[in-house]
Amino acid sequence: MKALTLAQVARYRHDGFLFPFPALSEAERASCLAGLERYERWLGTTVPQGDLKWRTQPHALLPWYADLVRHPRILDVVEDVIGPDILVWTGTFFIKEAASPTFAAWHQDSTYFGLEPHEQVTAWVALTDASREAGCMEVLSAHGAPRQMRHAALRLKDSINRTGQTIMEPLDETGAVMMQLEAGSFSLHHSLCVHRSAPNRAAHRRVGMGINYIPAHVRPTGPIRMSAMLARGTDKWGHFDLFEPPTAEFDTATHGLVYERYAENYREQVKRHERLFAPAHAS
Repeated sequence: MKALTLAQVARYRHDGFLFPFPALSEAERASCLAGLERYERWLGTTVPQGDLKWRTQPHALLPWYADLVRHPRILDVVEDVIGPDILVWTGTFFIKEAASPTFAAWHQDSTYFGLEPHEQVTAWVALTDASREAGCMEVLSAHGAPRQMRHAALRLKDSINRTGQTIMEPLDETGAVMMQLEAGSFSLHHSLCVHRSAPNRAAHRRVGMGINYIPAHVRPTGPIRMSAMLARGTDKWGHFDLFEPPTAEFDTATHGLVYERYAENYREQVKRHERLFAPAHAS
């Protein structure tokens, strides 16, 4: 164990989430926020108002984000739950403007990823306070028995998620936990963890970054050859095309390739999920 106790690992395995953990110093957090400001100047708009592709896979475009996904304080915790050979599968900005209606319905990250086995873990890093008022994540325990649930891509207005994916099965919300985070800290949640988030009712911008990690032996289930970045250890399996971290800001060539492969796989997985759960819809 590098960062977690055996009891913490057991709790993560049972619940599917664990928090909070310190990550960034004030100087590091300020550097990330300055990087985000430069990025939005380059975009000519805010990340939430920009094209969807600019929210996704920023570690292939922004050196400061690539540094963040390899931060030792984050990777030490991640290694304790998925092992030493770690790939960054995706990165995403999750930004809710002050007093905005942006939300996420109950969902599981695994639904449209198309990865096997289900060992993906997200480190959700807060660059500003993610309080209850600001629309932090709310999670349900898996009680040691996680499973993939039936979803629909509802294209919900104001959804922070790509397709407005929503669980279409009854849920017992008893014991739901508000995963509040102070600025500079992070949480972990498993790809099968059921979670949602409410609108931001606070007066400040809620800035979060979701970093999805997988052990290098995890493989795609679909036909698309996708990209990933090695964060720690080695990759002896070769299930993904590895790319190097960017050395200059806003070099769009690598980002474009990484994003398009991810988006193509995502579209394929939406169709696949609908096919797999078609009998349930028809019953």
